[in-house]
Amino acid sequence: MQVLVVGGTGFLGHHVVAELAARGHQATVLARTPSPHTVLAHTVLAHTVLGDARRLTEDEWAALLDGHQGVVFASGADDRTVPRRPAEPFFHEANVAPVRRLIAGARQAGCERAVVHGSYFTAIHRLRPELELARHHPYVRSRLAQARAARTAAQGRLSVAVLEIPFVFGATPGRRPLLAPAVPYLASRAPLLAPPGGTAVVTVGSVARSTVEALERGLDADLPVADGNLTWYQLLIRFAAAAGRPARIRVRTLPPTALHLALRGVGLGHRLRGLQGGLDSHRLARLLCSELYLEPTGEDDLDAALRETVQASLRTAPGA
Repeated sequence: MQVLVVGGTGFLGHHVVAELAARGHQATVLARTPSPHTVLAHTVLAHTVLGDARRLTEDEWAALLDGHQGVVFASGADDRTVPRRPAEPFFHEANVAPVRRLIAGARQAGCERAVVHGSYFTAIHRLRPELELARHHPYVRSRLAQARAARTAAQGRLSVAVLEIPFVFGATPGRRPLLAPAVPYLASRAPLLAPPGGTAVVTVGSVARSTVEALERGLDADLPVADGNLTWYQLLIRFAAAAGRPARIRVRTLPPTALHLALRGVGLGHRLRGLQGGLDSHRLARLLCSELYLEPTGEDDLDAALRETVQASLRTAPGA
């Protein structure tokens, strides 16, 4: 199968390309800019073309997808992004509009299968309606709209699997992990603070395998992926151990009220600068203090992935 991977030089896309090659498929990588690390890694695995997914028209997607049987969208903006206020148009242009044009172009080109990398917040939205995620958080609304737009554009002529991805651990050449700035703190003797609640977690390898399996099987569904669920306490303990924390690790409970006040302060700072986060800071404390858990779908070694994350963080630290 010939597959176009949008964002194939990114954190997750890199592993999707490698998994496709391991299973005997051919990949074309679309990237906005070349990266010396990822392009070198993909030299024998995929053909790389340059282009901006946010600017390509439906007809341009169709031309790019000519001769391809599958497409993976591993791009877009995640919940860490803090755009100018209001945030809604930004997340629509990053997550919804490109996917609508991509899937419409794929349908026009006769492409048969698509996978969109989404967020586990859409799964949590189904499982925990009392949190009212779509009502309060523009990022979550964009992910829900992304899935709807993809299926509307497909018109039933190609399958669309939406992977609902939680916190991801692992390493990608040349990419600095999300938690890299926290590694010195985790390795130090400073007190560790964790709120109640927890999250689903997954490895980059599991995401890549789930992506390619959804393509091979032509799945048309929302697919939560997870290798396990950890409380924030458990996650900090494991991360600190992987970072080389001195022998005895103690984690103190962070009261929800203190977390709420801290996040309100962050939100106020954003407002004063004309910014707005994809997750509403006034409601974020309740979210972080909840059990954002999924039914595990894989059994990858989370501790090994945490160690890889720490090692990659140290390799890509400023001045390293």
